[in-house]
Amino acid sequence: MVASTHWIASATGMSVLERGGNAADAAVATGFVLQIVEPHLNGPGGEVPILVWSETDQEVSTICGQGVSPAAATIEAVTALGLDVMPGTGLLPAVVPGAFGAWTLLLELHGTMTLRQVLEPAIHYAEEGHPLLKRVSDAIGTMQELFTDEWPSSAATWMPGGQVPAAGSCFRNPVLAATLRRVISESEAAGGSREAQIRAARDCWYRGFVAEAIGDFCADNEVMDTSGERHRGLLTATDLALWEPTVEQPLTYDYHNYTVCKTGPWGQGPVFLQQLALLEGFDLSAMGPGSADWVHTILESCKLAFADREAWYGDPNFTDVPMAALLSPEYNAQRRLLITDTASVELRPGNPGGAQARLPRYPASPAGYENLIGSGEPTIAKSGETRGDTCHVDVVDANGMMISATPSGGWMQSSPTIPALGFCLSTRAQMFWLQEGLPNSLRPSARPRTTLTPSFALRDGKPWLAFGTPGGDAQDQWSLNYFLNLVHGNMNLQEGIDAPGFHSTHMPNSFFPRDAHPAEVYLESRFDSAVLDELRRRGHLVVVGEPWSEGRVSAVARDDGWLKAAANPRGNQGYAVGR
Repeated sequence: MVASTHWIASATGMSVLERGGNAADAAVATGFVLQIVEPHLNGPGGEVPILVWSETDQEVSTICGQGVSPAAATIEAVTALGLDVMPGTGLLPAVVPGAFGAWTLLLELHGTMTLRQVLEPAIHYAEEGHPLLKRVSDAIGTMQELFTDEWPSSAATWMPGGQVPAAGSCFRNPVLAATLRRVISESEAAGGSREAQIRAARDCWYRGFVAEAIGDFCADNEVMDTSGERHRGLLTATDLALWEPTVEQPLTYDYHNYTVCKTGPWGQGPVFLQQLALLEGFDLSAMGPGSADWVHTILESCKLAFADREAWYGDPNFTDVPMAALLSPEYNAQRRLLITDTASVELRPGNPGGAQARLPRYPASPAGYENLIGSGEPTIAKSGETRGDTCHVDVVDANGMMISATPSGGWMQSSPTIPALGFCLSTRAQMFWLQEGLPNSLRPSARPRTTLTPSFALRDGKPWLAFGTPGGDAQDQWSLNYFLNLVHGNMNLQEGIDAPGFHSTHMPNSFFPRDAHPAEVYLESRFDSAVLDELRRRGHLVVVGEPWSEGRVSAVARDDGWLKAAANPRGNQGYAVGR
């Protein structure tokens, strides 16, 4: 079974399984195709966290494909440019592109196919073309002026002939296809085993011609970004050479008879676990999905967990994140007392183990930020078809291997295309703070605290569900809602996705310009009007959205001897397939 955010990518993964590949082979092929067909949501210069259930090892592991900040990326270096917030676009917020390293490490450790076999579909769609999504065409249209006036290499890549390509037209990226072909050629020339050639490909990417082209482009170009000024990048070839993807143990939390696995606090994944720890004290089954009590209780738990994210999360290689205390019964019993029948309008982090919480100084949002081009994840404008998020893929194979991955970054609208490579860089460093002494302060060679957060759950100790969603700060809200729909609402995989969704914008945005909207909640119009009225009465600032606008969840499962999959119908793009 394969489920992802794009039908071509899911079909690619399924074709790999049908040719004898396993879940790792299929996930890698799917991931690289997503870079081609959803370039407004991810790219080769982006990042990906991956959760893997191995039947051989009988455990879940995390592959961290989150690249780090440049060695030259100090607070002093950036504030000396007259900035107090890292720009959301351009070259200055570029980090090491970790996606290629993570996907190839997954292939090396868990796959069976060669790099050529899993890259061939992506090369085909880059070289021969694919039907351009309307959202991609709209995004290029929105970026047209910036591409033409400031980022000519992006104009050359995304506007062939100087025109915005039409939705449904056959779109090609031959330069990117050539880059991938060269990586394969050089890795195969290195010889040796399948695994040795995959390692040679990583060397080619991080210590070869790809790294050199990235370093040269960042050094030689000053480009316009969301600060309104032009800046060079700090990223160098040496930064790429020193980075490697890593394998880590996931963080887990036992909720009733389920064990949920998430990444470490270099991502926002632990907020899912913190919300479970708070919700364990409520009878959600009695409330029922979609009721005012259900929505209110989840929202108020969400606000407390995300406040802790703001105060405590960061790269644990550089800061002490008190996860054991944050997930402890004592701490959550105390925090649970803050949840009342009235919507909170405050950002209230806790003090786990007696440690004193410290929040960033959040910038005031100057007028006009809402119309900025290219900021967010990867929001272009805060209205219409051009609003994007990221990607997701889930795979399970006949032998029981299960994978959940959330690729993102390297969006075509985040930074200029590198002409020699055909892709652009991730601007994930926008998530750092230019303030000293915070868990997520800008530091050299550190991981930014991202929003990317794949999910995995065991039921009664057995692997059950791989799932996730795009959506920035909403990811660990939509995926949590989905999990609770299944656990407490007794819904099947597709019913849980189709149920009316909601998310809070109470917490500060993780992306430039870091705006927050206390007590605000977005709900689909399919909610009962009486529920919406009751939420308003409790003090929530209710924003009613389109009937199918909340969530991008996909999932695969091993359930009572069956393999199952489900995909998101919103946007008519997600696709689940299996046999």
